[in-house]
Amino acid sequence: MNNNVLVAYATKYGATAEIAERIGQALRQAGLQAEVVSVDKAGDPAGYAAVVLGSAVYAGSWRKEAAAYLEANEAALAGRPTWLFSSGPTGEGDAVELMKGWRFPEALQPIADRIQPRDVVFFHGEIDTKKLNLAEKVLVKGIKAPTGDFRDWDAIDAWAGGIAQALQTTA
Repeated sequence: MNNNVLVAYATKYGATAEIAERIGQALRQAGLQAEVVSVDKAGDPAGYAAVVLGSAVYAGSWRKEAAAYLEANEAALAGRPTWLFSSGPTGEGDAVELMKGWRFPEALQPIADRIQPRDVVFFHGEIDTKKLNLAEKVLVKGIKAPTGDFRDWDAIDAWAGGIAQALQTTA
């Protein structure tokens, strides 16, 4: 059985990379082989039994490198179990509600529809003001975005556990 899972991500300041690493850790603990890499190092997903692809979200869009990876690898992703995740909003409450119903970038939705991912999820993110440049700090303050780490590790672990279970069931 090929139990290699690619967990690819795009991040700006590392919070989404940490989510991807946590997903990879959960998959490995379930007995799967998980390779966690940034999308610019991910290469062809055809050699993997499954793919988990995620991106940080800024202004309702995935990072350009994640969008490009999704577009370039549409056929390969459609041919294997694929899960998609986004990370972004900060603050308390449901991430989708905080983003007024946003779940996935509208511009990429047609590709996702063709790929038919097993699940698409939106996790809370983190804003570490020490990592922001001056313009970003002004923007965060201007829109009154809550700062700090709002990632829900229990939800991330549960989602990754569901992926592991789905892959073990189909093995």
